[in-house]
Amino acid sequence: MTLAGSVRTSSALDVERIRQDFPILRQTVHGRPLVYLDNAATSQKPQVVLDALTRYYTEENANVHRGVHMLSELATRKYEAARATVRRFLHAAEDREIVFVRGTTEAINLVACSLGAGVGAGDEILISALEHHSNIVPWQLLCQRTGARLRVAPMTRAGELDLDAYQAMLSDATRLVALAHVSNALGTINPVQEMVALAHRRDIPVLLDGAQGAPHLPVNVQALDCDFYAFSGHKTLGPTGIGVLYGKAARLEAMPPYQGGGDMIRTVTFERTTFNDLPYKFEAGTPNIAGAIGLAAGLDYLQDIGMERIEAYEAELLDYATGALAGVPGLTIIGTARQKAGVLAFVLDGIHAHDIGTILDAEGVAVRAGHHCAMPVMQYYGVPATVRASFAFYNTRAEVDALRSGLGKVLEVFA
Repeated sequence: MTLAGSVRTSSALDVERIRQDFPILRQTVHGRPLVYLDNAATSQKPQVVLDALTRYYTEENANVHRGVHMLSELATRKYEAARATVRRFLHAAEDREIVFVRGTTEAINLVACSLGAGVGAGDEILISALEHHSNIVPWQLLCQRTGARLRVAPMTRAGELDLDAYQAMLSDATRLVALAHVSNALGTINPVQEMVALAHRRDIPVLLDGAQGAPHLPVNVQALDCDFYAFSGHKTLGPTGIGVLYGKAARLEAMPPYQGGGDMIRTVTFERTTFNDLPYKFEAGTPNIAGAIGLAAGLDYLQDIGMERIEAYEAELLDYATGALAGVPGLTIIGTARQKAGVLAFVLDGIHAHDIGTILDAEGVAVRAGHHCAMPVMQYYGVPATVRASFAFYNTRAEVDALRSGLGKVLEVFA
């Protein structure tokens, strides 16, 4: 079996050609071809991203915004060009609506701290039952500081949000709605455009956690009309330590700075400080310049393929994987929403997820086993952990077959 076999589908992706762009996919693990199915945790990086990082550090390394020498001006141009690339990727209106942060987690914390400055006792923050810890804990901390109340919109056994319950929970006390675009634990694609519209009828701002949405779906923040959208570079082919907060300019203008330091100021005296324009008001200190440049290279790569084609191919691969695993004795898929991205979470009767993951690793198959930073989801389903296979556009049906074969090995060991 060749894991890099050419795969052509109705979405017309030449996966064999694509896989050649990812050096890490050519290696073996425990003597077997690597089958990387942990893309919800982090994506692999194409050569163009690796080259962009190397080029910056070998030819362009300098600090941005402060220098008048050639390297500083070059680094500044590259850094700001990266911001424009992100703006195009998200279809935002202006470059100044793009704030570089460390990742989705910091983006959410930024909003919780800055927008949360206007939250007080009796106010409510509304999230959902299928959120990642990063979209739970910052709001819990905000509520602890302010006396506000955290409310949770419920989900169904299929892993879909209850829209009627969500709408009923929106009230004059709701100060913010924070929702996952796509569930990292279940793959559910939430009807976020409708949910944003329902919140906006009451003039409630909405933050979307796009960590699992941006890598797999076309995102148009103006069409979604969300007030904030956050995603991480390392899940969108870029390096770790870089991410993005999109915010409508009017929202960002009204928010106080998240951190203080260099580059986020206009003037400083010992008596008072005036702050810089957007987006620099939220980018204190030396930024992750190489990270932004690498992220831009990754986003350009995704755009060259086409997010609509990526979405279609991954949907086909998920359908194939769902069918392939359906016949595994004792296997139960967790999360059966009608609209899903490329995440397949499951349990096997009487076998712990960590044992399954360990045996699959020995077969060369990399999956995630655990609570996936979504412990309330595990509690809802009454399981300590699940195995999560998560797909990207460089995965193949042959790799799904390898997963299915590896699960057969698991059953043999525990027979």
